[in-house]
Amino acid sequence: MADASPPKTNSGKLTVFTLAVMNIVAVVSLRGLPAEAEYGLSSVFYYLFAAIFFLIPVSLVAAELATGWPEKGGVFRWVGEAFGPKWAFLAMLMLFVEVSVWFPTALTFGAVSLAFIGPDQTWDQALSANKFFVLVVVLAIYWLATFIAFRGVEAFSRVSKWGGMIGTIIPAAILVFLGFSYLDSDQPVHIELTWSEVLPDFSNFSNIVLAASIFLFYAGMEMNAIHVKDLDNASKSYPTAIAIASIGTVAIFILGTLAIGFVIPQSEINLTQSLLVAYYDMFKWAGIGFLAPIMAICLAIGVLAGIVTWVAGPSSGLLMVAKAGYLPRFWQHTNEHDMATHIMFLQGGLVTVLSILFVVMPSVQATYQILSQLTVILYLVMYLLMFAAGIYLRFSQPNRPRPYSIPGGKAGMFLIGGIGFIGSLTAFLLSFIPPDQIAIGSPTTYVLILIAATALFVVLPFVIYAVRKPHWKDEQSNFAPFTWEIENSHPGVPSDSDSHTQQLTHQHFNASQQQQKSKNDGAKQ
Repeated sequence: MADASPPKTNSGKLTVFTLAVMNIVAVVSLRGLPAEAEYGLSSVFYYLFAAIFFLIPVSLVAAELATGWPEKGGVFRWVGEAFGPKWAFLAMLMLFVEVSVWFPTALTFGAVSLAFIGPDQTWDQALSANKFFVLVVVLAIYWLATFIAFRGVEAFSRVSKWGGMIGTIIPAAILVFLGFSYLDSDQPVHIELTWSEVLPDFSNFSNIVLAASIFLFYAGMEMNAIHVKDLDNASKSYPTAIAIASIGTVAIFILGTLAIGFVIPQSEINLTQSLLVAYYDMFKWAGIGFLAPIMAICLAIGVLAGIVTWVAGPSSGLLMVAKAGYLPRFWQHTNEHDMATHIMFLQGGLVTVLSILFVVMPSVQATYQILSQLTVILYLVMYLLMFAAGIYLRFSQPNRPRPYSIPGGKAGMFLIGGIGFIGSLTAFLLSFIPPDQIAIGSPTTYVLILIAATALFVVLPFVIYAVRKPHWKDEQSNFAPFTWEIENSHPGVPSDSDSHTQQLTHQHFNASQQQQKSKNDGAKQ
């Protein structure tokens, strides 16, 4: 998951290159690279595997869904069209909860970055491993980001734009440049550079457990699928943009991971500290060690920028669903900047509770790992529903206009969507298995925490849906009805989706878009 939201465009049309760059920015994040540096050269295999079985399917399936059902709602709309609002609400709540669980892991990286602004690396490493220091910094940054987000779209978009550049793009370029410059020197390299090391040791099952989290590295590509309609000749331009973005994203991840592995021995890699240690060692080797604290500050700024954006994004999505009648009126409250303050306070409470895990788990690294895995599990539940919806809608609404559709008709969607579904399901199951590479305390406790937390968050939306009330729906909501609601049928029932029904839904979408035009234009500046 990237630490910044994708940039928006002011123009009516996008070029292939522009959309490719938007997708790279939406996906790329540096904080997870040490987790894959554990695997040395075999990390190349995992990155390519996840790209084929997750990144590309997510991009293509989301593009078809976004263009076929352009009305408000995103994944809630897509899953609801296929399986009804109950399952759609599950998908939407998984996205909201997943982001909430993700915050402590992302903020841990921010806390570690701040710990490394001191002149003494030994002292910095000790401070970054202090659970109480991490907890205080995590909560401080999160609530600061929340109050910035309260100020509205213009405020947090400005922070996100510059913070993403300072904290992600520039550090990534520096990491790769210095890492491969180090490789070209006479210094010892801590990765065995032989082709035999690319393929993992499949005889040791535990070697692939930690790599399941790599799927989340590629999460977020679906966010820009809505922009397919802004391309000329989308059926050819969009796959080209995805190919460029996928190659660029995979290249950054592979080269950045190897750069860390060149400098830090595998036995010394730490999930929360190693990126900062790698920068420190590279700067020291290059004779510019005084820049290491500056890089730590840049990375911390990038974390703040990402948190500000993600605090507002899923909360706004859940607000739209709430006003459609799926959450009580209390959770539909907004401030003068149209921000969902009550939902954001709820999210803040959840983040605070999860962050306190840092003081009860054996180590910061153990907590980081368990929360990272829970994030993967919940996000993959949403992706499983998205892939299933994409496949099912090809059969239930075959005549629905799709400005972009996966080539090959039903067979093409079944193949691409099926690959994504199977890949996501595999990663989902592997995410429950404790990794051998990290000290997590009791493996039994680790697994039980993951199972209990997953069960709680999956059951919760069904409970809320079961007790919903008619008066929860906001009469001013501009959420368009589902196609099967207009046709007075049931979700998942095959339909010809006649032109009159399609015209009604698209008219509703265009009208709601026009109502928001002024506000959105301001956000795009």
